[in-house]
Amino acid sequence: MQILLLDTETTDLQNARLVQLAYKDLTSGQMVNELFKAPVAIGYGAMSIHHITNEMVAEKPSFAGSVQYQELASLAQAGVIIVAHNAPFDLQVLKNEGLSFPIFIDTCRVAQHLIPSEQHKLQYLRYFLQFPPVVAEAHDALGDVLVLELLFNHLKTVVAEKFALEESEAVINKMIQLSQEPLLIKSLGFGKHKGVPLEELVMNDRGYLQWLYDNESKKAENEQNANLIYTLRYYLA
Repeated sequence: MQILLLDTETTDLQNARLVQLAYKDLTSGQMVNELFKAPVAIGYGAMSIHHITNEMVAEKPSFAGSVQYQELASLAQAGVIIVAHNAPFDLQVLKNEGLSFPIFIDTCRVAQHLIPSEQHKLQYLRYFLQFPPVVAEAHDALGDVLVLELLFNHLKTVVAEKFALEESEAVINKMIQLSQEPLLIKSLGFGKHKGVPLEELVMNDRGYLQWLYDNESKKAENEQNANLIYTLRYYLA
């Protein structure tokens, strides 16, 4: 199994195009961290997160036709397993660039299944799980990959113990499976009914849940909260 830890920084959230790519090949140990000039301008919202400006990438090559593009295209054909935090977003970014990776591990979803934390953002888990210090900036693609590797290794241990798996391949396959399985939310963490058990809410304010479902389901697929969609379908049924 060839596994690639990967993170992207983009022009925006909608119709996102690549401006920074970082990945680590766990088979060869190769690490990549490159900036690219996207075919569209970087939005101010995105800049406020990753601090990459249009001026910083003005003289950078485009991702299409780059060495990194060719390497990822070859890895995709070889059936590489992509590991990313909130993997559907990164995979959609790569799809926008013409690359498709059907096999992936979403460390965010796996952590949601197994880690009893209030939040499951990468940098939150970094401190919640008390990882050793990493010389890396948050929301920098390379920095996120370094933290991602620590989380991936931690989750492998948790999966092996919880499901009594000894073979590395079995652990990876279980993580792939968990990445596809949505979670049933017990209560909403936002809005006027924050903290109310959904079993009660569906009886007392079903209309609110229907409104919430209608709004969430209208979003682009890569922006939808899969757990919320799954939960609302479950209770509204």
